Amino acid sequence: MFRKPPKAQSAPVAPVERITSVLGSGISWTGDLRGSGGLRIEGAFEGEINLRGMVVIGETGRITCQNLQANTVIVAGAVRGNILAEKLEIRSTGRVWGDVVVGAFATEEGAFLRGQIRMEEKITFDEPEAPPAAPAEPPAV
Repeated sequence: MFRKPPKAQSAPVAPVERITSVLGSGISWTGDLRGSGGLRIEGAFEGEINLRGMVVIGETGRITCQNLQANTVIVAGAVRGNILAEKLEIRSTGRVWGDVVVGAFATEEGAFLRGQIRMEEKITFDEPEAPPAAPAEPPAV
């Protein structure tokens, strides 16, 4: 009778747990990646990553960034930067130089991490910025 009506909540964006984009081994890329989707990096990437989904750094992958933020991160290559993830796995060939904040953490024998690990019960992400809208076309003359 005296209950408050439930507040309308926007549905959270579900993470993508499959690879939808690949940066190949012969590619070097500089910039920022934001949005949702799964990403596999086999080449070199420099910039920020903020994805709702999975990021896999393959054995030939090299990332240099201030922050890498994704739901799931699997490192078999090298990451120089901080990682914020719900799940982080560092494979035996993986190398990480940076601080890590995770909900779940796993490593294989031979994995390397130089930095601090902080485990949290719940990981909250910054919202990825939406890509800018395409400019309107000028009216036809």
